Amino acid sequence: MEPNVRFWIAEHQSFVRRFLQWTEILDPTNLVISIEKIEKSRQLLFTSDDASRPDSRDHRVQEAWKRSLSTVHPDSSKLIPVLFRPAAFLPFMAPMVFWSMMPARGLKSLILPQVSLYAYTSAFNIINGNASYSRHPVEGLFVGTGAFASSAFFGLIPHLAQMKYPLDNLLIKRALPIIFIAQVSGINVFASRSFEPVRGIEVMDKEGNVIGLSRRAGRKAVRETALSRAVLFGTSALIPEVFTYFFKRTQFFLKHPPSLWSMKLSCTILTMGLMAPVSFSMFPQVGRIQCAKLEEDIRSSTEETEVFYHRGV
Repeated sequence: MEPNVRFWIAEHQSFVRRFLQWTEILDPTNLVISIEKIEKSRQLLFTSDDASRPDSRDHRVQEAWKRSLSTVHPDSSKLIPVLFRPAAFLPFMAPMVFWSMMPARGLKSLILPQVSLYAYTSAFNIINGNASYSRHPVEGLFVGTGAFASSAFFGLIPHLAQMKYPLDNLLIKRALPIIFIAQVSGINVFASRSFEPVRGIEVMDKEGNVIGLSRRAGRKAVRETALSRAVLFGTSALIPEVFTYFFKRTQFFLKHPPSLWSMKLSCTILTMGLMAPVSFSMFPQVGRIQCAKLEEDIRSSTEETEVFYHRGV
């Protein structure tokens, strides 16, 4: 069985345990791990008896789990490209969210942040989604391009509307982009991973034996990830706006107006730094689903009452 899948199945974690695990996986140092170290860690997980227990106290085993979970895709057992590993999410996304929420000073300053934000998000969702179904690289390219183009278009709507029809109501003016970025981020997951509910994803027993492909499990996996992503981006856009609203009324801002942007950027980074592990921990990485809720061919091929599926990030 793939070690990463074995880890998530064996770890019957609470939200707090998942949160602490993700703080380690999101460590930026995981971006610079050499291939040689990853291969040694994987070899240890395949051969060591202690590695069969995810809660092992052996430091070498713990470090091997961290390297494997942060760099290797659980479905394909292939290395995740460095720029799209979970640890790269915060360094790339925080500045993009900050710039996408800034008031536009022209068409270029309006389009570029939205294009950058959703181009990276679409690629991240596809690469870190479930990879157990059959697909052709060209199909993935078309789906990714469509998800990126549609998300960027919808993300531009509130900003274009404000440029053409300036709003006097400050609450609506600032709330509209927040609502859109939360909803579009969730929809982007559905669009980027649209093959999963159509072709189905692998479901397996507790030993990791694949039972079949389930479209219903695919829908559940995508739905859970979309909800977690909407919470992540919505909260990361909302909290800096709230702090900005009150910061503008302080004496410090009146004396140092340029400090607003550095404060807002810092607040965005801190908020996303907290919300990224919260979002990724909302649902188990390897989820469970009752067999009674799956397709007839899967129910008839196993005596298990509950099966597992890889949700994706």
